[in-house]
Amino acid sequence: MSILYTCCVPHPPLIIPEVGKGEEKKIQDTIHSYREVMKKVASFHPETIIIISPHNTSYIDYFNISEGAHAEGDFGQFRAKQVKITCDYDEEFVDALCHHTENSGVPAGTLGQRTKRLDHGTMIPLYFLNQYMTNYKVVRMGLSGLSYQDHYHLGQLIRKTADELNRKVVIIASGDLAHKLKESGPYGYVQEGPEFDHKVIEALSHGNFLDLMTMDYGFCERAAECGLRSFIIMAGALDCLSVKPTFYSYEGPFGVGYGVVGFEIGEKDPTRNFGEQVKKYEEEKILAIRKAEDPYVRWARNVVESYVMNKTVPALPSKLPESMLKNRAGVFVSIKKDGQLRGCIGTFQPTTDNIALEIRNNAISASTRDPRFSPIINIELPKLIYSVDILGEVTPATYEELDPQKYGVIVKHHEKRGLLLPRLDGVDTVSEQIEIAARKAGIYDDEDIELFKFEVVRHY
Repeated sequence: MSILYTCCVPHPPLIIPEVGKGEEKKIQDTIHSYREVMKKVASFHPETIIIISPHNTSYIDYFNISEGAHAEGDFGQFRAKQVKITCDYDEEFVDALCHHTENSGVPAGTLGQRTKRLDHGTMIPLYFLNQYMTNYKVVRMGLSGLSYQDHYHLGQLIRKTADELNRKVVIIASGDLAHKLKESGPYGYVQEGPEFDHKVIEALSHGNFLDLMTMDYGFCERAAECGLRSFIIMAGALDCLSVKPTFYSYEGPFGVGYGVVGFEIGEKDPTRNFGEQVKKYEEEKILAIRKAEDPYVRWARNVVESYVMNKTVPALPSKLPESMLKNRAGVFVSIKKDGQLRGCIGTFQPTTDNIALEIRNNAISASTRDPRFSPIINIELPKLIYSVDILGEVTPATYEELDPQKYGVIVKHHEKRGLLLPRLDGVDTVSEQIEIAARKAGIYDDEDIELFKFEVVRHY
């Protein structure tokens, strides 16, 4: 077995004494657990350490794998420049892994590395590991905005590469948990924060990786999680293998969750094929959503499928609700894939004769003309989820009258105008709502603005 051991560890910079300056004593359980788990890593005498870090170079649609022979870094950004970490990369492993990702269609490789310096998500695990061993090489990679299944698949290819090279490998999945555990913390509190941490620690402690991969994307975003995708890549490397988890500790005194869990690896176990299981889960979920679609959403989906597959604009169906044919309104069509936005275009005032035509125009635009995304292609269609927002009357508003859960907002400065819909994941305050809408319009902080509000009826 080439994968000898894996672990999930946090990366709070203040755990380094020169950074914490005494504050690290408040997470003494985490420090003790770190030492224990790195002793365990060293006991296997690995040749290569795979480190997955959320703070390495990351892209929405690509996994960056660090290239080169050698890398170094320090904690200068945390006022401890004297603490330095160096490592040598396993170039042979990187080349072989990139070969497998290319052949498997996984968008991963050594392109686009923004900096060669080590990030703190990599350095902190190495800081503790170096207390027990130093004769090893490193493969370092970041995360992406791709699906959980894509992260799991990358983990499978890591294991395939290790087996092919007959390399003795340990995987360190670096990642904090939720960042919103306490009002006194740097990111505040939401109820999803502690709920997320409980779910993740429970899943890791029992080796139940399916629970990690079926967590709702919006729920995870609201919790402001950090390391979930690191853990899922690790889980992919353990596909169809039995594991013996050891839970070491969990703490969150600063409002951010820190968990330490290690995994000893057993024999093959075909029942732990979580990649296949989550694929089936997602297919069944999409099927259930399609069965529950209302006429507004079904029409938007039919428009997109017709236009993407056949490049034809469909005629209005004969049996649409009167409300779609007789009423006029602004409409937004939103499309998501794997929990991530894939396209969203709308009109805040009607531009056609009825809502059905408004949906048709904006569905085509959302799927093919959203400047933030490439046009949707045929192979994506079975994985897409749609929503349609019908906008109500737009009226002037004051800051105090806004509510991001009830009202959408329009921010205006002369001819520049930015709009944001209500009830969006991760937008919890009026200030956040206004800031995002202004940024979309290119409105700067020092420019006077006018505010407008509107309600929506959201169709799923």
